[in-house]
Amino acid sequence: VVADATWRAEGQPAQVLGAHGAAPWGDVAFPSHIIAPAQYLRKEFSVTKSVRRATVYATARGILDVHLNGKRVSDDLFAPGWTNYHKRIQYYAWDVTNQLREDGNAIGAVLGQGWYAGYVAWGRQREHYGQTPEALVQLEIEFTDGTRQVVATDGSWRVGTGAILDEHFLHGEVYDARLAPTGWDEPGFAESWQPVGLGKKGDEILEAFIGNPVREYEELKPKSIQRLANGNYLIDFGQNLSGFVRLNVQEPRGTEIKIRHAERLDANGNLYTTNLRLAKAEDTYIAAGTGAETWNPRFTFHGFQYVEVSGLSKAPSADTMRAVAISSATPEVGTLETGNAMLNQLVSNAWWTQKMNFIDVPTDCPQRDERLGWTGDAQAYIRTAASYSDVQAFFTKWLVSLDDDQREDGQYPKVAPVLKGLDDGGPAWSEAGVICPMTIYEVYGDKELLRRHYPQMKRYVDFLVKRGKPDLLPPDNYHCYGDWLSINAETPHDVIYMAYFAGSAEMVARAAEVLGEAVDAAHYRDLHQRIRAAFQRAYVKPDGRVEGNTQCSYVLALVFDLLDGAARDQAAQHLVADIEARGGHLSTGFVGTRDLMHVLSKIGRDDVAYRLLLNDTFPSWGFTIKHGATSIWERWDGWTPERGFQDPGMNSFAHYAYGAVVGWMFQHVGGIRETSAGFGTVRIEPKWNKEVGHARTSFESVRGLIHTSWRAMGDRYQLTVVIPPNVRAEVVMPDGKTYEVGSGTWTYTCPLPQ
Repeated sequence: VVADATWRAEGQPAQVLGAHGAAPWGDVAFPSHIIAPAQYLRKEFSVTKSVRRATVYATARGILDVHLNGKRVSDDLFAPGWTNYHKRIQYYAWDVTNQLREDGNAIGAVLGQGWYAGYVAWGRQREHYGQTPEALVQLEIEFTDGTRQVVATDGSWRVGTGAILDEHFLHGEVYDARLAPTGWDEPGFAESWQPVGLGKKGDEILEAFIGNPVREYEELKPKSIQRLANGNYLIDFGQNLSGFVRLNVQEPRGTEIKIRHAERLDANGNLYTTNLRLAKAEDTYIAAGTGAETWNPRFTFHGFQYVEVSGLSKAPSADTMRAVAISSATPEVGTLETGNAMLNQLVSNAWWTQKMNFIDVPTDCPQRDERLGWTGDAQAYIRTAASYSDVQAFFTKWLVSLDDDQREDGQYPKVAPVLKGLDDGGPAWSEAGVICPMTIYEVYGDKELLRRHYPQMKRYVDFLVKRGKPDLLPPDNYHCYGDWLSINAETPHDVIYMAYFAGSAEMVARAAEVLGEAVDAAHYRDLHQRIRAAFQRAYVKPDGRVEGNTQCSYVLALVFDLLDGAARDQAAQHLVADIEARGGHLSTGFVGTRDLMHVLSKIGRDDVAYRLLLNDTFPSWGFTIKHGATSIWERWDGWTPERGFQDPGMNSFAHYAYGAVVGWMFQHVGGIRETSAGFGTVRIEPKWNKEVGHARTSFESVRGLIHTSWRAMGDRYQLTVVIPPNVRAEVVMPDGKTYEVGSGTWTYTCPLPQ
């Protein structure tokens, strides 16, 4: 908040002495970030019998790499992941049978701050859970004679420092290869390290990791390498990604190589880093001078497409550095390819943005000083995420954190794991606690997950009832982000509140029916009807106009089925009229965009949906692609030719919320929609469009592969469908004919739609 002429002093206008940052005061001074070397822990032990099986269990208040006899035991990154460490810590388990040796062995761990003690969120915030990282490691060895040996962290372990001089998710890693303690994780290491300090056992729950570990998944070569006027090198990897650079260099001892990261370039062709806010996003490698050296950081990651490298003694080649993309390892299950290059790029952009932000928890962005598990973003995108990859385990883990951080009164937080001051989610954010479990049930048929979260889902809806007015309308004061980052369209917060209130009540009623809770089901069905009636009385005009008269207002009223009869038809007409009045453009933000295309299909206006999809003028998905986007932008106007970059305080180029459109594409371009939980029954109904040309779509459901392929053959339309065993499909052709089929491969034709 900057003091300006709008401020008052004792009722008098304020006098402006200078712009923000002007002398003699300057900008607010934040303290330089705290240097945090990683800790190296080790212990030697002997094995004197034949080993049948050996497993190492490890966790930390922080993040760790476990080593055994000179090698890491796993390629997993950032174990044990992010939870509310005050309530729950998960542990990893790795099979290390083949790494054990007869007689002398050494086990060790490199321990970093991670989310526990490091910088997380904005404004130099750190130590959200504690000041000092701690490790808990237990190696269990089972011998062939049936006896066992346990090697666990205790006072006999030793601790020292090594090459990692500084490590932060936001700021990067500093690695001095001259200080690498060679052989530290091998037996016989001659060390002068100190005894470890022993921490205290807490009250938090300790349980096995249930998500998808973060791993490397792709290595990208430079697309271009350019020497800058300052002697540094600018490298474009051609794709926005989350991860780090892997160096392959041969430099003199003490050479300091710095790597700065950015998503975009400014007007002068330099790294655009203003939108990183206080995140330094810089890695440093100091060469040992021992010949060829290969290195990449282990305790940081960045969101970037471009890097600027300084300190190299000679020009880099494509082999000098590679971009290593990382993500939680959710198995890919869905593909969609069309005859339209722009749409194929859109599918790629959303997929990359999903991978960039699935780093143990579903985050908003991977580059700036934030990177939090925002609930509103997650609920807006979860169904699309499930079209690309198997996210059942990923969201199962995150939903445990969401329940852990639900307030006593029933409110869900803005982010999970929660941070101080972010426990009041507000409409369309808090509903992640209801929408996400229901979505996992619908896609995977996971009734047990629904059962686990059902009491919390009920508690949230009951909270809304208690907090609201007797007529179920919203309270006078509550937090709401609105239709976040919409374009010239302010949707009333009360409309968003009531629409999501109604939707939550209806979903809890459905969950109750699935779980056999008949009394609850009747109660929440009745509540849903009363909320609908209250919505209609308060916000719907006789001509079907919904309060606010925005695209988002109509989308919410229609997607949550809050209107009846003529009002429903009129609202649909008002929605289309607003799109047409904007020249065939959308105005929706995070909240409205999630369901905009689905609503247009629901009201029979696939033609309007395709117009929005294929548009390449501002604001649209195509506009960002036309201007070089390889990921989904946070804002429709993150960059425009007229004004350049938007406000750097909120201008990520890797936010998946607007990528929710690809979920619609899987269902309406690809034509694959579940009509019962777990895809036991499906509706196959691709929507023909001449500019799309053709489409091939595959989805590996929990019951098997579902595939569609459609194209034009002269004046005929041809659709081929593959249905797995134990699935029934209704196939709907453009001429209106329907076919009921079971497993097998089916091909149908009809006259080409006009």
